[in-house]
Amino acid sequence: AEEVIAGEHDAQFPVDVFQTGSGTSTNMNANEVIANRASELAGEDVGSDAVHPNDDVNFGQSSNDVIPTAMHVATLEAIERDLVPALETLRTALGEKEAEFDTVVKTGRTHLQDATPVRLGQEFGGYRAQVDKGISRVSRTTRNLSELALGGTAVGTGLNTHPEFPGLAAEHISGETGFPFEEATDHFEAQAAHDAMAEAHGALRTVSGSLDKIAHDLRLLASGPRNGIGELDQPENQPGSSIMPGKVNPVVAEAVNQVHVQIVGNDAAVSTGAAGGQLDLNLYKPVIAHNTLESIALLANASETFAERFVDELEANRERCEQQVERSMALATALNAHIGYEAASEVAKAALNEDKTVREVAIEKGYLDEEEADEVLDARAMTERGIPGQDD
Repeated sequence: AEEVIAGEHDAQFPVDVFQTGSGTSTNMNANEVIANRASELAGEDVGSDAVHPNDDVNFGQSSNDVIPTAMHVATLEAIERDLVPALETLRTALGEKEAEFDTVVKTGRTHLQDATPVRLGQEFGGYRAQVDKGISRVSRTTRNLSELALGGTAVGTGLNTHPEFPGLAAEHISGETGFPFEEATDHFEAQAAHDAMAEAHGALRTVSGSLDKIAHDLRLLASGPRNGIGELDQPENQPGSSIMPGKVNPVVAEAVNQVHVQIVGNDAAVSTGAAGGQLDLNLYKPVIAHNTLESIALLANASETFAERFVDELEANRERCEQQVERSMALATALNAHIGYEAASEVAKAALNEDKTVREVAIEKGYLDEEEADEVLDARAMTERGIPGQDD
């Protein structure tokens, strides 16, 4: 079994993921490889059944409790060993940019239209918080994944196994993996349903959606470089075009977007499969396991690559941010508390129609003098809670 874990006999596992819904084909494949190798080590011939795949290796077990146990162990390990560290790497990268960009005041945008000012660091703080909450989301799913079906045998009753086997097996698996596993609280639920797997993949889909949103935002902020938003300078990971010289595309961000599309597809398969099966056995175990592990691998790889090859290398175009925020009509929002909404709207519309700044129009119309304009239309002050230009 240790040799199988080490991958020394991978060539002996030809069974495809699309097989019997219980995963019996894969379970018996493993039983036969282990039995034959054990026979060899005992000095007997392969195929001699000196160590029998059913009577010895599968003793006290069934594919119906072994496969769901393997699904939970593999998924929990992949989350803890691969995904969480990768998300932590991304969280750190976003947090560093949050601090680096804290002094950069820029135009906020809602509905893709100019809105009140925000600091670029605040936007990155939001991204960092999304990933931080995502780590919590996926980590919470490991509680239900820690319950193991082993010991339920065919239908959950535990026929043909020792009463102490489930607890002892969970204890041994905990020791081997370093993660706390325990006997399922209800073996009938553990074999007839896969709600824990659906819950885990739902969290993966949510986190993937967070990364998709962040990647879309960064693509927009880096759009241009001359005729787009252009508030971020993105890294040149590769030549962007086979025909347009000098073009730089956000290739890593786009890869993250595509990973999300794949994970959404996987989630459809997992959620449908988890709801399927009849009576005492869910019959979509292999496809649920396959898609879940693929999603974890994709999300972990995307998170690390996104952090190291894109986020870490982003630079703020401070001059561009300053120019755009100064010309934003949304600065007129700060006038509301001083001259009222209607007058502020008049200023904003005049600024747009006359191609002037809100500051220029507010002074020209006599609503503010220059000193008052400096206080009321202070874009940096607008990025904090309060009323600019009004004494505490």
